[in-house]
Amino acid sequence: MTPIVNERLNDEKSEHKEDVMVQILQLDVRGMPQEWITPEDAATYYATDSVAWTVGSVIHTLHGGTNAVTGLQSRIDVHAIVATTGASRVNLFDAVPSLSNPKLFKRDRMTCAYCGGYFDDRQLTREHIVPTAQGGIDDWLNVVAACKACNGRKACRTPKQARMTLLFAPYAPSVFEGFLLAGRNIRGDVHDWLASRVGSHSRWSHQSTRVSQHKYLQ
Repeated sequence: MTPIVNERLNDEKSEHKEDVMVQILQLDVRGMPQEWITPEDAATYYATDSVAWTVGSVIHTLHGGTNAVTGLQSRIDVHAIVATTGASRVNLFDAVPSLSNPKLFKRDRMTCAYCGGYFDDRQLTREHIVPTAQGGIDDWLNVVAACKACNGRKACRTPKQARMTLLFAPYAPSVFEGFLLAGRNIRGDVHDWLASRVGSHSRWSHQSTRVSQHKYLQ
């Protein structure tokens, strides 16, 4: 890469009129998601020749200092998905994504697992299928999104004890789905790239886990 005067890259303008909060999906050279980064973070990989390949269109352009040799202003075009060289920090066999209410609600598509109603995050709760008071644990396989009314009705009982039917079973998200759940302002093409790689059990795919297959409900 042509040497660039050591000046901090400035996000002076974007020729593609993208929101400044846009997130870039960083992959390793094998295509495994590593983290969500800012356009400025991505620019450092471009500037150090650490970008192995890219996916998608250019979504952000950053302008920086003047080239000491040519006198031209530096310019870096940032793609939606960037694969970088170097050691991987995340691999396919890493622990499942951390559990949080926002991720849980997104996993369950903002839908109550008992009544099937669609709610916003203020009306949903993290509901333990086997209550913690009965030995249930707080993990992906024992929690579902539930509206406040259904959670109150079920109380500290199992679905069988409360005579309430689960409409879908919980599951632990994969690494790819974890990035879908954690991302903000995800572009459509990046969303589709990640969604195409989730497992068939995911509710982000065309199939989903059957309730009859879930260990807590057998």
